[in-house]
Order: sequence, then C-alpha cells, then structure tokens
Amino acid sequence: MSLRVNVAELRRRVGERRPVSAEVVLVDAAVGPTRVDDDTPVAVEIELESVSGGVSATGSLRGRWVGECRRCLDPVAGPLEIELDEVFEERPTEGETYPIESDVIDLAPMVRESAMLALTVGPLCREDCPGPSPEQFPVTVAEDEPAPALDPRWAALDQLRDSDEGDPLR
Repeated sequence: MSLRVNVAELRRRVGERRPVSAEVVLVDAAVGPTRVDDDTPVAVEIELESVSGGVSATGSLRGRWVGECRRCLDPVAGPLEIELDEVFEERPTEGETYPIESDVIDLAPMVRESAMLALTVGPLCREDCPGPSPEQFPVTVAEDEPAPALDPRWAALDQLRDSDEGDPLR
C-alpha cells in the first residue's frame, strides 16, 4: 500500500482531520544486528490534521524487531512501538519537518526514519546475559604454534617493569 496521501481537500480548513491506516513492509530497515524483517508488516495508524502552514501527522507504528544478542549472539526479538508527532510543510525545515509537494505528502520517509531511530543498537536477550556458552564455542589451541612475537615498540615498558620489581610500594 502506498503512503502517499493527497491533502488538498484536508488543507482547505484548519482543524480538518483525516485518519490513515495501513500495513507496510520496511525493506532493509536495519541498524547493526537489529532489523525489521522484510516479510513482517508494520501497522501504521496516523491522523492527519490541517494546521496553519501545513499538516500535522500524529499516531503510532506497531510491529516487531529481531536481532542477535550482543553478548551471546542468540536470537532476540521485541516490540516496535513508536508514537509519531510530525509536521509536513511546503517549505520544510531540514531535519525538522517533511515536505508537502503538489498537495501530496509521502508518509513513507517519516515511517522509515522513525522505525530506524527506534531500533535497539545492541539488544540483549536478558539483562544478566553472561555471554557465549563455552561448550557452544570451544577454543582450540594449536600446540605446535610458536608464541606470538612481542611488539618491539613496547620494549621500553618491559624495561620499566623489570626496574620496578624492587619497589616496596608495588
């Protein structure tokens, strides 16, 4: 469904209202490991209202996000619930309002930006997640492998450590 709305009739009287309801799919909506699945619709419930100089859009977005826990990498999911309160103007202010072009507003950029800003950057499966299970991710050490060479730029620190061994304050 298109989120392009003709607002010519709405703008004739200040205070005039019009509801807009839709289910949309947000393609490639992701921030780091968190995303809105391409096949999961997001419910859009918006009320447009004619205001002096533009159109006000208030309402909500409802959907689900999915991702991986930042500590253990297990799958996680959560609700995407966003309250909207935006303004559309013929001369929009960059980063503050959205454009009205030929008496048509496109709600899609507002919906997408709001969803992207609401996504959790580093989700956790639970607050006390201990991280990956050692049994699930075993560490193998090669016995034949030599120890890594020390970086010569840090050699001066080794000398400091050796000279401080007799220091009673340590």
